Amino acid sequence: MEGTLVNRKKVHRIMKLKGWTLHQRLAGSRPRVETNISITESPIQRWATDLGNIFCGEDGWCVFVPVIDCCTREVLGHALELTGKAKTAERALEEALLARFGTLRSAPQGMLLRHDNGLVFGSRRFRAVVRDYGLKQEYITPYTPKQNGLCERFIKTFKEEFCWCNRFTSIAEARVALAKFIHHYNHTRPHQALSYQIPNQRNQDLCKSAA
Repeated sequence: MEGTLVNRKKVHRIMKLKGWTLHQRLAGSRPRVETNISITESPIQRWATDLGNIFCGEDGWCVFVPVIDCCTREVLGHALELTGKAKTAERALEEALLARFGTLRSAPQGMLLRHDNGLVFGSRRFRAVVRDYGLKQEYITPYTPKQNGLCERFIKTFKEEFCWCNRFTSIAEARVALAKFIHHYNHTRPHQALSYQIPNQRNQDLCKSAA
């Protein structure tokens, strides 16, 4: 009852036994970005990822995770799932690796993966997956989304040109439409920042010049 005197230590002990306390996150160093700009001059130097939400009718709000190349702006992999867990981000990354390299462990040594400081990207499972595939994580400085500007901009485009223009009845329906949107984004839609080139064409041109 309000006003009743209690022993704080006893209350804490009871709450701990009941599992009502929050787990304190362990302090640790995270590999912060070395440059504020996420853009790279050539492909497969840095990829970026983030989370977005989309309403899928009977399935409610679902989580979208893209993985983009910070040079060509290609969406190399994506996942749309019911929940935003580490497994969702893992699937998007694996799709990107398979699309670009054909295998999961052929990324060039030291290739970077930039993202924010969310629980998904900082989870033990996701960190282990990224490390196993030979990539290096880059955490942006807290409260500075501009450091992940390319992916943030794509999420905005995703909302404006896909989410807000459609009304889906289920996640299955949204997945089919999303695959078509990603293909259009990569193979048809010109980008002003790429001098009105298409992302896929940009990648082909850069690969030819590097050959």
